[in-house]
Amino acid sequence: MAIEVGRIGIWRPVSQIDGAFAAEVEKLGYGAIWLGSSPGGDLAIVDELLAATDRITVATGIVNIWADAPEAIAKAFHRINERHPDRFLLGVGAGHPEATQQYVKPYAALVDYLDRLDAAGVPQASRVLAALGPKVLKLSADRAAGAHPYLVTPEHTRAAREVLGSEPLLAPEQKVIIDTDLDRARALGRERVKIYLKLSNYVANLRKLGFSDADVAGDGSDRLVDALALHGDAATVAAGVRAHLEAGADHVNLQVLNEDPFPAYRALAAELL
Repeated sequence: MAIEVGRIGIWRPVSQIDGAFAAEVEKLGYGAIWLGSSPGGDLAIVDELLAATDRITVATGIVNIWADAPEAIAKAFHRINERHPDRFLLGVGAGHPEATQQYVKPYAALVDYLDRLDAAGVPQASRVLAALGPKVLKLSADRAAGAHPYLVTPEHTRAAREVLGSEPLLAPEQKVIIDTDLDRARALGRERVKIYLKLSNYVANLRKLGFSDADVAGDGSDRLVDALALHGDAATVAAGVRAHLEAGADHVNLQVLNEDPFPAYRALAAELL
């Protein structure tokens, strides 16, 4: 694909990143920054991050189709791409039924959104879809450059690659914690993971991956938390990240949960980049 993301990137809530942060991440050698928590509107933050850096790609992870009209997002896309050609990857998705009152026929709504992005001149090669199940994974291969699955394991990555085929981008998110204190690291991971156990699409996908009702009950079992929020020293965490690459991922974006993410970024850059 024309837009280069490298093998390893970072995922960070849009409210927790600015130009100076992006410049430091770029110096460490990461290939892409994924902006989480539904960045939308005019995507001014993308301009800020790209202007502060020289080569790193910025991606949205994701723009919610219910929040912003495709024509407005297309206008922002063209502005950004004119200033910073081939450095912006537009990630879009349908979000969660619990968070969106309009959540009706999400697949049809996503197809319509892509149709309107096509009409507004946003190229297929410059966009990816949030995808978990086979139907949207197939759509990611047919109507976008690939897929950006969230809250998944290498087992999902392996199955997703089979659906996508060999060419489309597969860029899963992986939560990580650099901390060798098991109880402390697991508590931090559980605090983040438990949020998603109230969202039906994630719970259904976790069950498909072999997690039991007991695993997804309450705040999540130790087994679930350990799989979704890798923890330990940098070598241990890096081995878990490589499992995604070995299962068929082209790129893994790391969501570091440590309060100060930069020691983890540095340690993982030494292992993975």
